[in-house]
Amino acid sequence: MKLVSLSINPVPSGAMVSAFDGYDGLKLRSALWQATRGPVRGTVVIVQGRGEFIEKYFEVIADLRRRGFAVAIFDLRGQGGSERILSNRRKGHVVAFTEYDRDLALFIDEIVRPALPEPFIGLGHSLGGNILLRGAQDEASPFARMILLAPMIDIHPEMLGASRPLAKIYANLASTVGLATAYVRGGNDNPTDLTIFENNRLSADEVRWSRIKSIIEAAPDLALGSPTIGWLRAALRSCAMLSRRDYPKYVCVPMMLFAAGADRVVSTQAIEDFAVDLKSGGHILMPGARHEILMETDAIRQRFWAAFDAYMGIETLPSERV
Repeated sequence: MKLVSLSINPVPSGAMVSAFDGYDGLKLRSALWQATRGPVRGTVVIVQGRGEFIEKYFEVIADLRRRGFAVAIFDLRGQGGSERILSNRRKGHVVAFTEYDRDLALFIDEIVRPALPEPFIGLGHSLGGNILLRGAQDEASPFARMILLAPMIDIHPEMLGASRPLAKIYANLASTVGLATAYVRGGNDNPTDLTIFENNRLSADEVRWSRIKSIIEAAPDLALGSPTIGWLRAALRSCAMLSRRDYPKYVCVPMMLFAAGADRVVSTQAIEDFAVDLKSGGHILMPGARHEILMETDAIRQRFWAAFDAYMGIETLPSERV
């Protein structure tokens, strides 16, 4: 379970790569890095979005390390360099999001805690934000703070291809009749939004978008296609839990949420509604940003890092000043 290094995307120095057993023994790929600059401020634990992989975050890892953070990241079950659940490696599938919860807890306890300094800061994108929020009501959470980028509190209607009630009926009925591991309607083996740059939903930055595509072309085994019907059912159930009006009122981990103004993957409105009711947290709208804020244009990324630094009490680095 090595990391893929390209000239346009080299592995950050000092990587500690390993595999650990998920809750059911599935082999999950992980990587750790120490900070490259002091003072050491703790460890940022990156929780990926659906279909992502460690290599995609090399630039972000470097940004965090020079801010004094150690970094920990692992490929979620069934994607990236982690072991796949189904015989078709391109199918993204889980039965329930509790599987992600249990894997994350093991990663923290067995891999991160023995090797990297506290406090632990959770940084979750999209699906990763959903996973982090699922544990944010727990007073025993290992995270001192959370930074959530375009968290999947609700799925954008464009991704569902139907109204939410109809999507729920479809996912439940199809799963019940034995189609849980089949692709969602219209799904296939191709990585979502990485075929043609024009009008992709991920990023307006062609250089960063092309870099992600180049990684997959160099290492096709990292790629993931469409979700399965079972994954969709699990996602809708988790989103329904987070979307309950009282859910944010019981969140006890301080957090900052970032919503992408041009998001067509998750609901920006759901993020804003969630943040309004937080006891200790807030949100920032990133105008013009597509779904992957950290893979966006320099101007958008600079706005994010300025807000991140202010929230974390870090003097803004010269190269990040807007």
